[in-house]
Amino acid sequence: MTNITLSIEEQVYKKMHKYSEIKWSEFVRKAIKKRIEELESLYNNENKEGILTMLASEEVLKKDWDNEADERWNNV
Repeated sequence: MTNITLSIEEQVYKKMHKYSEIKWSEFVRKAIKKRIEELESLYNNENKEGILTMLASEEVLKKDWDNEADERWNNV
């Protein structure tokens, strides 16, 4: 398995420690895997170029990843 380094804000890091029962590495691994599966599914779509261009937009990515109301990530 390959390792990656991830930078997070100190405030977030402190909050993560409050929930020490969560295996944060596993959570991130699953989130990345899920995103890759979504992108691969979109890539196989007939309209892939338009969809991937939209997804590559920094604004769209930020909205998608930072959406606290997005409950899909609660089960990762």
